[in-house]
Amino acid sequence: MKHRFTACAVMLVACATANADLRPDTHAPITVMGDHIHQKGELMFSYRYMHMSMKDNRDSTSRMSPEEIVTTVPNRFANPPMMPPTLRVVPTKMTMDMHMLGVMYAPTDRLTLMGMANYQTKDMTHITFAGPMGTERLGKFKTSTEGFGDTSVSALYGLSPAGAGHQWHATFGVSLPTGSQDEEGRVLTPKNTQPKIRLPYPMQLGSGTYDLITGLTYASTAAAWGWGSQLGAITRLGDNDEGYTLGNEYHLKSWLSYLASNSISISGRIGMYDRGNIDGIDARIMAPVQTADPSLQGGQRIDLGLGMNMLLPAKGHRLAFEASLPVYQNLNGPQLEVDWTLTIGWQYSP
Repeated sequence: MKHRFTACAVMLVACATANADLRPDTHAPITVMGDHIHQKGELMFSYRYMHMSMKDNRDSTSRMSPEEIVTTVPNRFANPPMMPPTLRVVPTKMTMDMHMLGVMYAPTDRLTLMGMANYQTKDMTHITFAGPMGTERLGKFKTSTEGFGDTSVSALYGLSPAGAGHQWHATFGVSLPTGSQDEEGRVLTPKNTQPKIRLPYPMQLGSGTYDLITGLTYASTAAAWGWGSQLGAITRLGDNDEGYTLGNEYHLKSWLSYLASNSISISGRIGMYDRGNIDGIDARIMAPVQTADPSLQGGQRIDLGLGMNMLLPAKGHRLAFEASLPVYQNLNGPQLEVDWTLTIGWQYSP
């Protein structure tokens, strides 16, 4: 299977000879959403697949072992009878696969409308420790959720005059609460029981709120080089029906690309992310595990990404991918840290 994938990749690179009036680097790396606007009447469809792997736990910038967590981190739900004083269940690994479908249409040269929907699959592996204290491992279990996430609709408005070498545009949109917040699953408790409960916040599929999307993007090309930057934010508007609000999110992504040929560009990207803790609490999410604590959800991260954009021989088709690794994580933990992320995308303009 590995050899087949390598052969296909070599064939694509070898045969990708596109029209000379197009450049692959007029689009940012595939992980930058809403990176460009279109000319009047243009339409573009896109599909992105993202895989994120998370493992090991971190508090601030320091890693913590499962044994350290269950003997030192207080359980915020310790007051009810029979609840242990410290955490007794520790997540050790999480994977998320996301399929994203997007469409862009430009009613004018300056205004581009964009919509995006996604379908998610999440898996989280845990260790349960026996009883209310100590470091005896009782066993492992995994929880899984799957379904549609929130849907976004946005407007991208060009701020630069037509033909300008340096392109600026602003983004304004809203995220619609189409993802669920009541996903359930069976867990292994420190008492060696397996009840079905509402799963903690990272395993839910949506925010449950209408969220404001704002951003400012700059991009330019000269000779064989391209570069750009995007500042973006997701601002939560009010509480959801379960009584809480996810933390606001902010990002700054900057990239530099090199035109390797008429049809291929190579890119490097740095991304800085900030996410706030959850405000409020879902009364049905209560367990001696860090993912159930609203105050252990925020943090900052810096990623480095390496990617490729490619114009395919078929007119209007593009292919892109990017792999990224975190170089800095400061988490309101303990939390699972990001290990690596891979994104692959296809874009088509008829």
